[in-house]
Order: sequence, then C-alpha cells, then structure tokens
Amino acid sequence: MLELPDSLAEVRTVVRRLQDELFVAQAELARAPRAPRPEPAIGTRHVERLEHEIDRFDAQHPPLTNFVLAGGSRAAGLLHVARTVSRRAERELVALDREEPVDPTLLAWANRLSDLLFALALAANHALGVAESAPRYDV
Repeated sequence: MLELPDSLAEVRTVVRRLQDELFVAQAELARAPRAPRPEPAIGTRHVERLEHEIDRFDAQHPPLTNFVLAGGSRAAGLLHVARTVSRRAERELVALDREEPVDPTLLAWANRLSDLLFALALAANHALGVAESAPRYDV
C-alpha cells in the first residue's frame, strides 16, 4: 500500500477502502457472465459513496482555474498514476461490455473511481503544501 504521511490519514483510509472495492470488482468480473447472484457486488451505494468523496476531497483544495499537470508530491504523483491505470481499466470494461454485458453500475463505479483518484491527488498536494503546475502552452 502507498505510504502516506499522517497528514494524509483521510486519503490513506479512502485508498485502503478502494483497494478492497477493487478486489470485489475483480471478483465480479471473474464471475461467469450469466451466473446468478443475489445483488451486484459493486452497487449503487458504492457509486454514491465515490461521488460523495469526490465532493468532499474537491472541497479540500482551491477550485481549479486551469488544467493541471499530474505530479507535485510523491503521494499525488502515485495517485495520478493510479488514476491513469483506472481510466485505462474503464476503457477496457467498456470494450468488454461490447462483447458481453458488464453491470452498468460497475461501469459507473469505474468511471467515478478515476475522478476520485484525481480529487485525492489534488487534496494530497494541497495538504502537503505543494502547488499544482499548469501546462505551458508556449512550448
């Protein structure tokens, strides 16, 4: 697990829970396509929690006025890498859905996951006093 300073205890707690949810999501995807189940492993409540946490962590840093480059602190940089990987996984899920149905709630959860990781990265930089970098357009 990502080593985070004590000032990022909230981020650490969320990342740990996301690891658990990723494990559950993987199990869901490994399940036979038409196998019966009582309810989705990743449900609406998971998506709603991600949305709530996006709002909560977005409130912990100043509003964005421009695009930002991934990076800053080590913690934020690693969260940006996780965001990139989760976005790639989301694209793979969409492609899979064309071949065999993927639960729409799982697709929504994957979409919100990358947004939460972005919010966590910005909140981490802000908590650590690291300014975001804007891209240069004059290169």
